[in-house]
Amino acid sequence: MSRRPAIDHEPCPVARCVDIVGDRWTLLIVRDAFDGVRRFGDFQRSLGMARNILADRLRRLVDAGVLAMQAASDGTAYQEYVLTPRGESLFPVVVALRQWGERQLFGTGERHSVLVDRRTQLPVPFMVPSTEDGRPLAPDATEVRKLD
Repeated sequence: MSRRPAIDHEPCPVARCVDIVGDRWTLLIVRDAFDGVRRFGDFQRSLGMARNILADRLRRLVDAGVLAMQAASDGTAYQEYVLTPRGESLFPVVVALRQWGERQLFGTGERHSVLVDRRTQLPVPFMVPSTEDGRPLAPDATEVRKLD
Protein backbone atom coordinates (compact mmCIF):
# COMPACT_ATOMS: atom_id res chain seq x y z
CA MET A 1 0.00 0.00 0.00
CA SER A 2 1.57 3.26 -1.05
CA ARG A 3 1.22 6.30 1.13
CA ARG A 4 0.90 9.79 -0.25
CA PRO A 5 3.85 12.04 0.53
CA ALA A 6 3.85 13.83 3.88
CA ILE A 7 2.58 17.38 3.79
CA ASP A 8 5.29 18.99 5.91
CA HIS A 9 5.12 22.06 3.68
CA GLU A 10 1.38 22.56 4.28
CA PRO A 11 0.74 25.81 6.20
CA CYS A 12 -2.58 24.58 7.68
CA PRO A 13 -2.26 22.96 11.13
CA VAL A 14 -5.50 20.99 10.59
CA ALA A 15 -4.14 19.48 7.36
CA ARG A 16 -0.88 18.46 9.03
CA CYS A 17 -2.76 16.91 11.95
CA VAL A 18 -5.14 15.00 9.70
CA ASP A 19 -2.15 13.69 7.75
CA ILE A 20 -0.95 11.96 10.93
CA VAL A 21 -4.11 10.98 12.83
CA GLY A 22 -6.88 11.54 10.32
CA ASP A 23 -7.98 8.04 9.47
CA ARG A 24 -10.39 5.85 11.40
CA TRP A 25 -7.91 3.19 12.49
CA THR A 26 -5.28 5.65 13.65
CA LEU A 27 -7.67 7.56 15.89
CA LEU A 28 -9.02 4.32 17.34
CA ILE A 29 -5.47 3.16 18.11
CA VAL A 30 -4.83 6.47 19.90
CA ARG A 31 -8.15 6.10 21.77
CA ASP A 32 -7.17 2.58 22.88
CA ALA A 33 -3.73 3.81 23.96
CA PHE A 34 -5.47 6.34 26.23
CA ASP A 35 -7.52 3.44 27.58
CA GLY A 36 -4.34 1.56 28.51
CA VAL A 37 -3.84 -0.77 25.54
CA ARG A 38 -0.11 -1.28 24.96
CA ARG A 39 0.56 -4.49 23.01
CA PHE A 40 0.06 -5.31 19.35
CA GLY A 41 -2.19 -8.30 20.08
CA ASP A 42 -4.32 -6.27 22.47
CA PHE A 43 -4.81 -3.53 19.87
CA GLN A 44 -5.76 -6.17 17.33
CA ARG A 45 -8.27 -7.86 19.66
CA SER A 46 -9.80 -4.53 20.65
CA LEU A 47 -10.10 -3.17 17.11
CA GLY A 48 -10.56 -6.34 15.06
CA MET A 49 -8.37 -5.01 12.28
CA ALA A 50 -6.02 -6.86 9.95
CA ARG A 51 -2.47 -7.33 11.24
CA ASN A 52 -0.87 -5.60 8.26
CA ILE A 53 -3.05 -2.49 8.64
CA LEU A 54 -2.43 -2.37 12.39
CA ALA A 55 1.33 -2.74 11.88
CA ASP A 56 1.28 0.07 9.31
CA ARG A 57 -0.71 2.45 11.53
CA LEU A 58 1.43 1.71 14.59
CA ARG A 59 4.58 2.33 12.55
CA ARG A 60 3.20 5.65 11.32
CA LEU A 61 2.32 6.72 14.85
CA VAL A 62 5.81 5.80 16.06
CA ASP A 63 7.40 7.62 13.10
CA ALA A 64 5.28 10.70 13.88
CA GLY A 65 6.35 10.67 17.53
CA VAL A 66 2.82 9.98 18.82
CA LEU A 67 3.71 6.53 20.17
CA ALA A 68 7.02 5.06 21.27
CA MET A 69 8.06 1.44 21.61
CA GLN A 70 9.55 0.26 24.86
CA ALA A 71 10.30 -3.01 26.61
CA ALA A 72 7.22 -4.56 28.20
CA SER A 73 6.55 -3.34 31.71
CA ASP A 74 6.06 -6.91 32.95
CA GLY A 75 9.62 -7.95 32.06
CA THR A 76 8.65 -10.26 29.19
CA ALA A 77 10.32 -10.11 25.80
CA TYR A 78 7.38 -8.22 24.32
CA GLN A 79 7.43 -4.62 23.19
CA GLU A 80 4.78 -2.13 24.21
CA TYR A 81 3.47 0.98 22.51
CA VAL A 82 3.17 3.96 24.83
CA LEU A 83 1.95 7.47 24.24
CA THR A 84 4.69 10.08 24.06
CA PRO A 85 4.13 13.63 25.33
CA ARG A 86 3.13 14.49 21.74
CA GLY A 87 0.63 11.63 21.80
CA GLU A 88 -0.71 12.59 25.23
CA SER A 89 -1.34 16.09 23.91
CA LEU A 90 -3.97 14.54 21.59
CA PHE A 91 -6.19 13.91 24.64
CA PRO A 92 -8.33 17.03 24.12
CA VAL A 93 -8.82 16.04 20.47
CA VAL A 94 -10.04 12.56 21.43
CA VAL A 95 -12.29 14.01 24.16
CA ALA A 96 -13.76 16.55 21.73
CA LEU A 97 -14.51 13.81 19.18
CA ARG A 98 -16.04 11.62 21.89
CA GLN A 99 -18.22 14.43 23.19
CA TRP A 100 -19.36 15.40 19.71
CA GLY A 101 -20.27 11.76 19.08
CA GLU A 102 -22.16 11.50 22.37
CA ARG A 103 -24.25 14.57 21.50
CA GLN A 104 -24.72 14.06 17.77
CA LEU A 105 -24.67 10.33 17.01
CA PHE A 106 -26.79 8.67 19.71
CA GLY A 107 -30.53 8.83 20.21
CA THR A 108 -32.11 9.71 23.55
CA GLY A 109 -31.61 6.79 25.91
CA GLU A 110 -29.36 4.91 23.49
CA ARG A 111 -26.56 3.07 25.28
CA HIS A 112 -23.03 4.40 24.86
CA SER A 113 -19.87 4.84 26.85
CA VAL A 114 -19.18 7.99 28.86
CA LEU A 115 -15.83 9.47 29.85
CA VAL A 116 -15.73 10.12 33.60
CA ASP A 117 -13.30 11.81 35.95
CA ARG A 118 -11.72 9.02 38.05
CA ARG A 119 -11.64 11.24 41.12
CA THR A 120 -15.25 12.43 41.11
CA GLN A 121 -16.81 9.65 38.99
CA LEU A 122 -18.74 12.41 37.16
CA PRO A 123 -18.84 12.79 33.37
CA VAL A 124 -16.12 15.04 31.97
CA PRO A 125 -17.68 18.47 31.30
CA PHE A 126 -18.35 19.32 27.68
CA MET A 127 -15.36 21.06 26.10
CA VAL A 128 -16.05 24.46 24.59
CA PRO A 129 -13.48 26.81 23.06
CA SER A 130 -13.42 29.97 25.14
CA THR A 131 -12.11 33.49 25.02
CA GLU A 132 -9.32 34.69 27.28
CA ASP A 133 -11.89 35.78 29.85
CA GLY A 134 -13.73 32.44 29.77
CA ARG A 135 -16.70 33.25 27.53
CA PRO A 136 -17.75 30.58 24.99
CA LEU A 137 -16.23 31.25 21.58
CA ALA A 138 -18.50 30.74 18.56
CA PRO A 139 -17.10 29.78 15.13
CA ASP A 140 -18.20 33.09 13.60
CA ALA A 141 -16.15 34.95 16.22
CA THR A 142 -12.88 33.53 14.86
CA GLU A 143 -10.78 33.88 11.72
CA VAL A 144 -7.70 32.18 10.37
CA ARG A 145 -4.68 34.38 9.82
CA LYS A 146 -1.72 33.24 7.78
CA LEU A 147 1.61 33.82 9.51
CA ASP A 148 4.69 34.74 7.51
